[in-house]
Amino acid sequence: QIFINNEWYDSVSGKKFPVFNPATEEVICHVEEGDKADVDKAVKAARQAFQIGSPWRTMDASERGRLLFKLADLVERDRLLLTTMESMNSGRLFTQSYTIDFEIIIKGLKYCAAWADKIHGQTIPSDGDIFTYTKREPIGVCGQIIPAGFPPGVVNVVPGYGPTAGAAISSHMDIDKVSFTGSTEVGKLITEAAGKSNLKRVTLELGGKSPCIVFADADLDNAVEFAHQGVFYHQGQICVAASRLFVEESIYDEFVKRSVERAKKYVLGNPLNLGINQGPQIDKEQHDKILQLIESGKKEGAKLELGGGRWGNKGYFVQPTVFSNVTDDMRIAKEEIFGPVQQIMKFKSIDDVIKRANNTSYGLAAGVFTKDLDKAITLSSALQAGIVWVNCYLALSVQCPFGGFKMSGNGREM
Repeated sequence: QIFINNEWYDSVSGKKFPVFNPATEEVICHVEEGDKADVDKAVKAARQAFQIGSPWRTMDASERGRLLFKLADLVERDRLLLTTMESMNSGRLFTQSYTIDFEIIIKGLKYCAAWADKIHGQTIPSDGDIFTYTKREPIGVCGQIIPAGFPPGVVNVVPGYGPTAGAAISSHMDIDKVSFTGSTEVGKLITEAAGKSNLKRVTLELGGKSPCIVFADADLDNAVEFAHQGVFYHQGQICVAASRLFVEESIYDEFVKRSVERAKKYVLGNPLNLGINQGPQIDKEQHDKILQLIESGKKEGAKLELGGGRWGNKGYFVQPTVFSNVTDDMRIAKEEIFGPVQQIMKFKSIDDVIKRANNTSYGLAAGVFTKDLDKAITLSSALQAGIVWVNCYLALSVQCPFGGFKMSGNGREM
């Protein structure tokens, strides 16, 4: 159901949409389909909760922090149930979701809770007999996806589709900010809608085609493992996927050999089962898109080292796939695949690889593997990416900002 003003409602239209288990292709449940009318109700409730004198506005900052700590405790209490639901709904590996995703959620809530009463302004020396100070004020009503469990109207959840519920949020005159995680194409539409309505603030965490650069002096086993995790983690469905792998020419053949052997060890199956390394893609549309891009790689001349097709006869599974002899002009080297497909390319010099790594409309993340500190510092500065990992990949922390440049979005998230 739809959650508004601390109560559960059916959608105004009465419509529902099915939720599928991507591992079995079976319908798990039906969810109320919110649209503009439901968004209007949610925004009205949020606006009322934001008014001067409301319980939320008058609540002590330390009490807000206590509520966030309580929410973290509730997530911890129901961690097993929430993890199971997530695996059934998205195909996320149960073990990874339980130990990684929900650990980050709990840590993030506690981190924010501790900041609740530590957001200060400052005094500013001014000319003349004038006292000047700054005070941090809340933005207002924000359209985003967050957990529930606060005073009435503070949190409202409207499940729905992008063209209806999402569009209503983006263009709503009474919403002060929109936070969106998703494709670059949709991010453009949200920015346009925000500009045409009330110039609301927009934070966008969008797509990527992140380069991962391995020099000949790198620890090869370490580089192979991190590069592997960087692109195969969560079936490749991560925005920071190391989807353009540049390997120095002198170690290229050995790197490809080790990468193929590593990918061969993957065990596919139901994400709820222990011992599984790869689950299904999120839905049939994404599954089919990945297979189409794999076919384009074959046709354009890349060498298929492993995989390249569907796995099993039920569920949206794609075989772990490794391409070598990939060139920069191929579709698989330019387009975000969002799947378990590794593309390995050669490079000869540091200047060459910097130019090629930056030759993309995206700028979210990058990885550098080398024992040479000068190279590491040079690449960290030269690469046009919001995040640059050195001798590791996917090292994330709730204390650090997260975001990219160019068409990978704007603003920073946790």
